[in-house]
Amino acid sequence: MPSFSMKLPQIIISTFLILLILLAYLLQMDLLVLFNESLVKLVMNGVLVLSLIPMLNAGAGMNFGLPVGIVGGLIGMCIAVNYRMTGFYGFFMSLFFSLLICIFLGWIYGLILNLVKGREEIAGTFIGFSFIPLMNYFWTLVPFTNRQMLYPIGGQGLRPKINLELYFYNILDHLWLVKIGGIEIPLGLLAFFGLLCLFLYLFFRTKLGRATAAVGENEAFARLSGLNVANIRLLAIILSTIIAGVGICVYTQSYGFIQLYDEPLSMAYPAISAILIGGSTGKRTFIFEAVLGTYLLQTMYLLTVPIANEILVPELTEILRTFITYSIILYALLIRDKRRSSR
Repeated sequence: MPSFSMKLPQIIISTFLILLILLAYLLQMDLLVLFNESLVKLVMNGVLVLSLIPMLNAGAGMNFGLPVGIVGGLIGMCIAVNYRMTGFYGFFMSLFFSLLICIFLGWIYGLILNLVKGREEIAGTFIGFSFIPLMNYFWTLVPFTNRQMLYPIGGQGLRPKINLELYFYNILDHLWLVKIGGIEIPLGLLAFFGLLCLFLYLFFRTKLGRATAAVGENEAFARLSGLNVANIRLLAIILSTIIAGVGICVYTQSYGFIQLYDEPLSMAYPAISAILIGGSTGKRTFIFEAVLGTYLLQTMYLLTVPIANEILVPELTEILRTFITYSIILYALLIRDKRRSSR
């Protein structure tokens, strides 16, 4: 059971969110439209948050190297778009290509993290910051041929943003979209998210899933029990990388653009902040915590934009996002280190 100190970010964000909702109501904003968008934002960002769970439960810490899996998903989508795959076929082929690429990237990533056991979060941060510049060369040199992806002058190098409107934009958002009055429920999008949650739930009830949790709880005991700790950690890191690749595919089909170059660098921190807001201790984490934290954080982000514009302080949005995201991560690290030193 998480202590009050770990629930404090959740309490603060929930209180702040209630105040934002009241302020939106006083400003006569359309709360139904904001609610509809909050459901999309939940899934749009929620899969990336789910990807953190296997590594956390395996004792590999918070995945600051999330850009590794994100890049795998971006490559998968670029391959699908390059061959002009559209609709559900294009989206699911993106997932397939992402799966293959993320298995390889996750394997390399996992081998590195196993070499720096105990310092995974620091190593993951630097892996992400070094991997993205390396991929920037890849984006400029990759021999794709779809002219809609390339710079108009020179015809070589991918654009920073690739439009998905002709391919699989909103393919899940508009699947089984149910309208009840002013409320729009994207059942297809929520069902996809639910299936991923179910997959993780069932995974942690398999023999391998229980072994993963055992390694995260007590590595020494797990080793004495005959478990291959290095292999279990490696599989958990690969699984996290795969889900991150799926997550960026889901995010991108909702957003409408494939964002390349430096964009993946900043995506790990909101995901980590969300799972901490949900009540995770930074070690053992449950699916409910990931879902709750994502909804609270993303709904808060969603409300700050129109409210800041309404009160004529648009700069407030980015300031709040940056401050809340990083301060929550810092708070969680301080609390965790305090607990370790008190043992």
